Amino acid sequence: MLVLALISGSANAQENHTEIEWLSFEEAMAKNEKEPKIILIDFYTDWCGWCKKMDKATYENPAIAAYISKNFYAIKFDAEQKEAITFQGKEFTNRGPQAGRRGKGTHDLAISLLNGKMSYPTTLFLTSNMDIITPIPGFQDAKAFEPIMKFMIEGGGFDQNDWTSFMKSFQSTL
Repeated sequence: MLVLALISGSANAQENHTEIEWLSFEEAMAKNEKEPKIILIDFYTDWCGWCKKMDKATYENPAIAAYISKNFYAIKFDAEQKEAITFQGKEFTNRGPQAGRRGKGTHDLAISLLNGKMSYPTTLFLTSNMDIITPIPGFQDAKAFEPIMKFMIEGGGFDQNDWTSFMKSFQSTL
């Protein structure tokens, strides 16, 4: 057991990890204050089949997971969670189901960051300054997601013209 613990804690084991270190919102904000990075937020719900499929087909892909872990602070955000979150000096909560709605209600932070366009899964990218770069709604398999995430880091992530130029020279590693 001790040998296994020492091996799993080695630098080599950490370099080759293929799982995303999903952070809480608060953990990502704290890390971003010390070392700024682009933030990736996976908005999901526990009832969303496409969310589960994206976890398996995309986020569990070793190449995708390694790239995300190296370049982003990744947050897995249950859009129906109950816990209050303070962001940019404001407290956001889930006030529960509104009249005529089924389910658990939607968290106000998800509503705010996604500009009320609730679709699951949605991947949102924020700059290290907490400016929204873009939401990517819907399921993305690994092949479709690879250029998107790499564009955020390598291509600027901000402009449609940059995306067109980026895609002309993009070479998939999958």
